[in-house]
Amino acid sequence: MNPDALSEALLAVIVPLAEARREGSSAGLTAADLPLERPKNRDHGDWASNAAMKLGKAVGGNPREFAQQIADALGDVDGIASVEVAGPGFINIRLDAAAAGALARQIVEAGAAFGTNDTQRGATINLEFVSANPTGPMHIGHTRWAALGDAMARVLLASGATLVREFYVNDAGAQMDRFGRSVLASIKGEPTPEDGYPGSYIDDLGRRVIAAQPDLLALPLAEQEATARDTAYRLQLGDLQASLEAFNVHFNVFFSERDLHAKGPNGEPSLVDEAVDRLRAQGHVFDQDDAVWVRTTAFGDDKDRVIRRSNGEYTYFAADAAYYLNKGDRGFAHKIYLLGADHHGYVHRLKALAGAAGDDPQKDIEVLIGQLVSVNGARLSKRAGNIIELDDLRDWLGTDALRYSLARYPADSPLTLDPEILTKRTNDNPVFYVQYAHARTHNVARNAAGVGVARDAFAPELLDHETESALLGALQEFPRIVAFAAELREPHRVARYLEELASLYHRWYDNCRVTPLGDEPVTDLHRTRLWLNDATGQVLRNGLDLLGVSAPERM
Repeated sequence: MNPDALSEALLAVIVPLAEARREGSSAGLTAADLPLERPKNRDHGDWASNAAMKLGKAVGGNPREFAQQIADALGDVDGIASVEVAGPGFINIRLDAAAAGALARQIVEAGAAFGTNDTQRGATINLEFVSANPTGPMHIGHTRWAALGDAMARVLLASGATLVREFYVNDAGAQMDRFGRSVLASIKGEPTPEDGYPGSYIDDLGRRVIAAQPDLLALPLAEQEATARDTAYRLQLGDLQASLEAFNVHFNVFFSERDLHAKGPNGEPSLVDEAVDRLRAQGHVFDQDDAVWVRTTAFGDDKDRVIRRSNGEYTYFAADAAYYLNKGDRGFAHKIYLLGADHHGYVHRLKALAGAAGDDPQKDIEVLIGQLVSVNGARLSKRAGNIIELDDLRDWLGTDALRYSLARYPADSPLTLDPEILTKRTNDNPVFYVQYAHARTHNVARNAAGVGVARDAFAPELLDHETESALLGALQEFPRIVAFAAELREPHRVARYLEELASLYHRWYDNCRVTPLGDEPVTDLHRTRLWLNDATGQVLRNGLDLLGVSAPERM
């Protein structure tokens, strides 16, 4: 008896009762309209429903009386031990031990698939995040977007979405020329150009560029700059990709901005050229002062946007437009942008662009802004001088602690990490606390095997200890937590759930033995508790994987 089955049972009971009170009052009602909650006080039962109060107006009469009718009918459903009405009409439901305990076997048999759901099935999503400029190493902000974006992708995929993780590479424009000149100046032993990029990483790139292009300085000056720029760009992009892979973040697509501006082999229009024509065809482009504009104010933007200047040059907005349209052309009906804290101005701009392209700005695009993050005691990068690098943070705190901590909070909350806590091997460290619970489940299983306790019998009705009821109730919640995290784009809900589950497991461990004491014989209770132990380990493992965090078997 899982929450979905219980909601269906609730629906089956309510529909005839509601219709008897007022015909048509249950029209269109589904199980999804009858949410269940786990009571904070476990003495109130395993699940609670406010269905009687929610439907009170539609069915008429006293909600508490309606709740009592529902409770009386639910009491006859297999797997339900008791139903009570509380307050103005809350329905508190307690499952019998066998019905609740059966979940342990279901979880073990489902394995890595437990927690997956189909609430996002049919959604085709392009999730863009990080998108760091390829002119330097990634900093602490990019680290947060990487952890959050990848965890968001994992919960969406687990909920049935078709999704790609995409990194937009800003490899066009004046910044790339400044980058190239900076690297070339380093190669020549000259000072960094006034508008160039400082930092010893530029010197390192210069040495690598010369190693790859030994005859660079023999080329004409214009070719020197272009070769230095393009070679250094490829090397730096490779470094970014390697940093992300080491951080357990895997992108499906690295999309080059240059591709938006590239003409066809026979001079065919670029994607940016085509974007202007396509937006004009939608009726939202106008000409004024020799420039081309998009009327984005029609979709909530604070001002109309220039897409091509009077001198014929395209603006950044033109590339944004071409990129947005290209995502749709590749089959992505829904686009999610996870941007940094300094990109608030992009929210209305991108939503207005979606409207101008003929999409629904409220449905087809999401622009999520991640807030700033800092680390107590972190040192600025020796190579870049003015940033805290991802690689340095990973080496210092570890991938698991860093990823878990960054995914543990909503994207829109400012965050300060405390390395003193994150490097402790104590329960004060949230990631250690959860990982230790997982390792403990494996230790229990090893000890059980050593004394002959195996999963060769299963008697769920024996799982009647109060800590077992609480633990099973939490395990039931996991698929709904994953679905909710996907719906709200909030993977931190998975982390908080895992901490609660770990707490309930440790409490169960302290009260219920899987291995017999002394010369006690092995009983079906021990065997059944091993199922529950292993089910808990499976859910902890599945949840950590959704956050991109490892689940060690020994600690």
